[in-house]
Amino acid sequence: MPEKIVLRYFNVRGRAEVARWILAYAGQDYLDDRVEGPQSTQWKELKDKTPFGQLPVLEVDGKMLAQSRTIGRYLAHKYGLAGTSKWEHAQVDSIVDYIDEIDNCRVKYIQACMKRSDDVENVKATFLQKEVVPYLQKLENLLGGGKSYFCGDEPTWADFAVVIFLDEVASMSSDALAPYENLRALSERTHSLKGIKEYLSKRPATKF
Repeated sequence: MPEKIVLRYFNVRGRAEVARWILAYAGQDYLDDRVEGPQSTQWKELKDKTPFGQLPVLEVDGKMLAQSRTIGRYLAHKYGLAGTSKWEHAQVDSIVDYIDEIDNCRVKYIQACMKRSDDVENVKATFLQKEVVPYLQKLENLLGGGKSYFCGDEPTWADFAVVIFLDEVASMSSDALAPYENLRALSERTHSLKGIKEYLSKRPATKF
C-alpha cells in the first residue's frame, strides 16, 4: 500500500518550500495541507498536536516529523537528492546551512513587511545592496568551472534551497541577480526540471 504523506504548513512558501520541491521533483503524491495563519482558530487547535508546537510537520502514515531542515534532509535521502557519497552528503548539507545563514539576514525585511513599517524600503535596500551581496558572490564562485549543479551533473536539495532563496531575492528586485551568471543559469535550469516546472505553474500565489 502506498505511503500516505501529508506536508502541513501555513499558506506561504517559507520553511516548507524545499520539501514541496523535493516531493514535486520525485513525483510523489502527497497532501499539501495549508493551514490558516498563526492567529487562526485552526492553528490554535492544531498546535498542541504537533511535536514542538511549530510548523512545518511532515506526516508519513500518521507518524510526525518536525523541523524544516530535518524534513528536507529526510526527503532528500529518501528520493536520492542528498548526493551520492558521504562527502557529497556533507557538501550538500553545508550549502543548505549556508542558505539558512543568508536567509537570517532577510528576516528583518519580512518582519518590517508584516508590521507595515515605514522603514520597509530602507530595510530592503540594506539587504539587497549590502548584506546579501557577499553571500551571492560566494555561491556564484562555487558554481564555477562549468558545473550544472553544486555537486556535479545532477540536482540535489541544496540546489533547490539555493534557487528558492534566489527566487525570494528576485521578488524583491528584478535586477538583483544580474551580476551572477552562474546562479541565474542554475535558477533557469532548476525551474525547468520535470516536476518542479509543473509545481510552480500551479503553486498558490503568496507574498512570502
